[in-house]
Amino acid sequence: MAPSATLPDEHTSDAKADSTVLALRRVLTSESAPLAKRFRVLFSLKHLASQKPATPQSIPAVEAIAAALVSPSALLKHELAYCLGQSGKPEAVPFLRAVIEDRHEDSMCRHEAAEALGALGDYGSLDLLRERRDDPEEEEVVRETCDIAIERIEWERSESGKIEKLKPSDFASIDPAPPLAESTTKLSIPELEHTLLDTSLPLFARYRAMFALRDLSSPPDLPTAVPAIHSLARGFKDPSALFRHEVAFVFGQLSHPASIPSLIETLSNVKEESMVRHEAAEALGSLGDEQGVEDLLKKFLDDPEQVVRESVIVALDMAEFERNGEMEYATVPVAVAA
Repeated sequence: MAPSATLPDEHTSDAKADSTVLALRRVLTSESAPLAKRFRVLFSLKHLASQKPATPQSIPAVEAIAAALVSPSALLKHELAYCLGQSGKPEAVPFLRAVIEDRHEDSMCRHEAAEALGALGDYGSLDLLRERRDDPEEEEVVRETCDIAIERIEWERSESGKIEKLKPSDFASIDPAPPLAESTTKLSIPELEHTLLDTSLPLFARYRAMFALRDLSSPPDLPTAVPAIHSLARGFKDPSALFRHEVAFVFGQLSHPASIPSLIETLSNVKEESMVRHEAAEALGSLGDEQGVEDLLKKFLDDPEQVVRESVIVALDMAEFERNGEMEYATVPVAVAA
């Protein structure tokens, strides 16, 4: 972590934190705890952190998530940054800025921190985001993410952003870009695909088409679902690793069997960037109840890339969750062992 990052001490918010948050925090920050268990705990803390209106547990939960940013696992840290962005709490901002500022940090984590600042709509981070976007020495995935985050923050504060009527989504996530606005002219799947794949357009505009296609794919029995998924899958040929990884993330949200062939192809491609392959593995984990998926994932438990190996561990845990028919992946437990 950068010197400017001050990670929260376990007792910083003792007055507000109850035994549940503290127990979750101890598991999340324990390097001896199984990774899959830490992920489930993380999503429990995310649930607490993102409560609206905030509860006495919310800020201690944000601090608990941030406390694990010293972990050596890039996979875990990038998920921590994602959850901080989804919390909706401005208290997460200093921790996210510190991740971006640390050039020794894994680029996957720094990209996720930049995206999280966009999700939080943090106007005060625009200077930092612009600085990193315009820095030719910066990692491409970080520069691209900063560009999208800037556009998201500016769109959110713009007049058009305030008046645009967006199609209701089945997904509660705060996305890197909103879906395209509803208009009197309904865009067809081929038109959305054209925008999605047009590399001459800003990534923010292409992301908007991506999330519009996602929303046409849910619920899974919509007549537009399979054609929209096929359009999204063509995004795996894009030159941007960031873009390809976002396609895999969207497929993880959808958990539609039509995405399985392209996800398997992506995970199996050892020449693909690890940040894309890891996202494909986790997306397959969300489809773990589909025939053959779990056995396929197990083949990558010894993958040369650590982030892929760890993602497969998490994906197999997700597959077990799907197979057992549990309602939520890591809702807040009644009690957690320290």
